[in-house]
Amino acid sequence: MNKKKPIRVITYGTYDFLHHGHIRLLKRAKALGDYLIVGITSDDYDKSRGKINVQQSLMERIEAVKSTGIPDEIIVEEYEGQKIDDIRRHDVDIFTVGSDWTGKFDYLKEYCKVVYLDRTEGVSSSEIRTSEHKIRLGLVGGKESNILAKYVAESKVVNGIELVGIFAETDTLTPPIAHLQRFESYDQLLGASDAVYIISNPADHYRQIKHALEKGKHVICESPIAIRASHISELFDLAKNNNLVLMDAIKTAYATAYDRLMLIAKGGKIGKIVSVDATCTSIREVSSSDIPTAWNSICGWGPTAMLPIFQLMGVDYTSHHISSYFLDGNGLYDLFTHITFQYEKGVATVKVGRGVKSEGELIISGTKGYIYVPAPWWKTDYFEIRYENSSENKRYFYQLEGEGIRYELVAFIKATESKRNYSYIDNDISVNIGKVIEEFYDKKNLNTIT
Repeated sequence: MNKKKPIRVITYGTYDFLHHGHIRLLKRAKALGDYLIVGITSDDYDKSRGKINVQQSLMERIEAVKSTGIPDEIIVEEYEGQKIDDIRRHDVDIFTVGSDWTGKFDYLKEYCKVVYLDRTEGVSSSEIRTSEHKIRLGLVGGKESNILAKYVAESKVVNGIELVGIFAETDTLTPPIAHLQRFESYDQLLGASDAVYIISNPADHYRQIKHALEKGKHVICESPIAIRASHISELFDLAKNNNLVLMDAIKTAYATAYDRLMLIAKGGKIGKIVSVDATCTSIREVSSSDIPTAWNSICGWGPTAMLPIFQLMGVDYTSHHISSYFLDGNGLYDLFTHITFQYEKGVATVKVGRGVKSEGELIISGTKGYIYVPAPWWKTDYFEIRYENSSENKRYFYQLEGEGIRYELVAFIKATESKRNYSYIDNDISVNIGKVIEEFYDKKNLNTIT
């Protein structure tokens, strides 16, 4: 006598902040057959689909679904088109998903039965994130209005952020910043905010961050956090002691492609890394009157360029040397700066400029091959691994949304809610970025190009 084949059912979801609507759908999916497979989307796949505001890690979401006792099997969804592969591989009879996706997955009817289940009204993970996890964010700055404008735009696609307004160091603000509420004093802004994003003059960062932390506010600050290493260490300690978040805002660290190339480089794909060369330049008109408050090359581009060097080669370099070309020989605003770092078993170079243009590429050289990231590498969606035998070369493509800013904001929100460090930048890297900038201002290890 032939034994009846068990009916196998599969469904998919993110399951962020698992709620009773999720559980109801899972129970109804299980009732459709004898064996339920639940596909949980990976962090990377969520990002590729634009779901950048997922608050819980993949493992947290898997454990939450597993704890319900409903699934017979849990798998991870990692790529576009995987549903067809899974249906074939697991001999699935029924694919099911919520009715808000009606029609979206009709193409799967070629492979199995498709059932759309009515969703529980009035509940969603997005609503939970927005209502229960909202942070009032104030902006500090004004001179770097183009960057502020990007943060204003990206905050709109991240659940849980409410922009309260701006305290600006300039009299004129351009849209969309000009549409924000303008606070007359820093204390007024802090009083209306849970956290602040700071992109004022770097010389003001230490004072403003310290004041915000003392007032019990979380801080995300455009790098450098301060222009003296001891001040950066002090601020990190103050944040920790007050159970607050202080995050270094180098958006490149949160770009998917950059994160992946770091993992690949550290994983030995190109052998032992012996050299990192990073170039970041732009042309910007600056008058002598702007110099006291303008972001110079070492502050504007230096932290971004030093980031891959310190992440891959560490901060224990044996020596370094700085060469700078200054506007009108003023010794303060560098149009171009070149830095060399000597390591015990390697070397690295930085080229940054806000008045001298060069190819903005990143090259990571190893004993087996090298990683090439074309300009502008700091917001890339593509890089290559190249070998002596070019047939072995490999190209990598990753979607870049918001230059990494939205992912940075999500990490910041998660950190403020959990009081855990979700920063992609280690504190010692931030401190050593400040150390190099401090030596620039103190004219240590500095040669002036004339």
